Amino acid sequence: MTEEVKTSPETPEAEATEKVAAKPKVSARKKQKRSVVSGQMHVQATFNNTIVSFSDKKGNVIAASSAGACGFRGSKKGTAYAAQVAAEKAAEIASSQYGLKNVDVFVKGVGLGRDAAVRAVNNYGMLVDAITDVTGVPHGGVRPKGARRA
Repeated sequence: MTEEVKTSPETPEAEATEKVAAKPKVSARKKQKRSVVSGQMHVQATFNNTIVSFSDKKGNVIAASSAGACGFRGSKKGTAYAAQVAAEKAAEIASSQYGLKNVDVFVKGVGLGRDAAVRAVNNYGMLVDAITDVTGVPHGGVRPKGARRA
């Protein structure tokens, strides 16, 4: 007479690993890279810093950089060279990861990096379709100070 003996896991940990192994594995889908051929470039040029960002036509930002993020500190952040470096860094990310080729440029502010950032992107190889100045202009002025009382 031969007896069949069923073997069961000796520890609860072994039982738990068997249950986990029985589950079907769900493979994670790889996130597709979005291709953005034409988009917008926004340049905010102040006296203290220059911020450059690239977005698609809807305004969703795909790449951004600033003079401060490129390692410039203090008053050097407001220079034209710092704006050029920031624009090149952001253009590199936008073109290599998303394939951005054509841009509409929107410039805001009065800093030294206004023209330098646009020139840097043009020299990088991107085609600049239009340049628009969206700097805010005050209208009506500030509220006048109250009249002096005697």
